[in-house]
Amino acid sequence: MLHDRSGPTQEQMQQMAEAVRASLPDHFRVLMEEIVLRVEDFATEEQLAAVEIESKWHLTGLYEGESLPDRSIWASGRMPARIWLFRKPLIAEWRETGVRMDDLVRHVVIHEAGHHFGFSDEDMHALEDRADQDQP
Repeated sequence: MLHDRSGPTQEQMQQMAEAVRASLPDHFRVLMEEIVLRVEDFATEEQLAAVEIESKWHLTGLYEGESLPDRSIWASGRMPARIWLFRKPLIAEWRETGVRMDDLVRHVVIHEAGHHFGFSDEDMHALEDRADQDQP
């Protein structure tokens, strides 16, 4: 999806995020059906504080919810998990790196989905590093 240098609108980025989910293998997509994907310009002060990030420009995505391994069959009435994408920091990263916007959105959605499956940031960075080393 091509965009001018102003970047995608919230609606366009939302469509990109939904397309990422739709493209996942069935066994992952089914486990992510209940996750709400949301695009906002920036994280709230509360969201930034929760992950100990001071600048709203430094957070491109966030998972909020209980990961699958931590869930109990006895819990009920919980809010659905959410994956947040923060549009303006993503646009800034796109401008700075030249990485395609749909690739950035895909990376953030998959990274945040990893939290849904119980992976820590350190786990996911190690997996990404290993995948990069396996590339020809």
